[in-house]
Amino acid sequence: MPAISFQSVSKTYPSPRGPSGATFLALDAVKLDVEEGEFFGLLGPNGAGKTTLISILAGLTRASSGRVTVLGCDVQTDYAQARRKLGIVPQELVFDPFFNVREALRFQSGYFGIKQNDAWIDELLSSLGLADKAGANMRQLSGGMKRRMLVAQALVHKPPVIVLDEPTAGVDVELRQTLWQFISTLNKKGHTVLLTTHYLEEAEALCGRIAMLKSGRVVALDRTSDLLKAASGNVLRFKTSGNLPAALASRARVTGTVVQLPAHNALEIEQYLAAVRESGLVIEDVEMRKADLEDVFIDIMNRSSSQQPAGVKIP
Repeated sequence: MPAISFQSVSKTYPSPRGPSGATFLALDAVKLDVEEGEFFGLLGPNGAGKTTLISILAGLTRASSGRVTVLGCDVQTDYAQARRKLGIVPQELVFDPFFNVREALRFQSGYFGIKQNDAWIDELLSSLGLADKAGANMRQLSGGMKRRMLVAQALVHKPPVIVLDEPTAGVDVELRQTLWQFISTLNKKGHTVLLTTHYLEEAEALCGRIAMLKSGRVVALDRTSDLLKAASGNVLRFKTSGNLPAALASRARVTGTVVQLPAHNALEIEQYLAAVRESGLVIEDVEMRKADLEDVFIDIMNRSSSQQPAGVKIP
């Protein structure tokens, strides 16, 4: 039995730009399973449908068609049981300003009918670096501490399935390390983890399998290692100022003065460098590296652009 099963899930909304009666297809027959004990990554650009899919999983949004289950419990017809099996860390910083940290976790425990949960609450506070904030009012916490608190609230009822929706967005390195160490420990103990993130190095390091969404459709689904194997073997990296020749610019990943180009062989590398020099640009800090998940992601997103995207449908 899958831990999470998305069975041909579609979601339409009224189109804000189309004529009256037009609809926008946010999810288009998404079909994938997350197996028990997996650390699974769900990746995609902004607007790909990741948050909509998580909202349907959480029961906050109803799918237009299809079915979603959590350990066999339908999120619509058996909502209470499905929700008990889920711990969801949302993107938004939401908190109750009237309680301190420990009180908020006790109330969260009560929502799931759990009494005398202080031992596990203490473990959560210690593991997430919140022990010295247990008596602090939620309003007194920094943004990073509030993010830790969201994780603690999601885990307070010891859910077998953990969903992390951009959990490290805008937080410091210390929190990332603390969070991933704790979540990885829970995963090794059998908890299933579904992660959405824009930090692809995190997904590459943590996730055994990855699905990629674009325009509401699954455009890639495979083991992380197999996705990396399918990528071009190497990437040429160098620094330069000025504009690249158009033929290179269309293939390059440029960050400031750093240029990265997929390189399949030595001849291609020579051609890249010759084209840059002929354009009058000066090259510095030339190096080669193995392709990473970001290279794979960009390649898949570019290739899938040629496919018909999900979007406005007019009846």
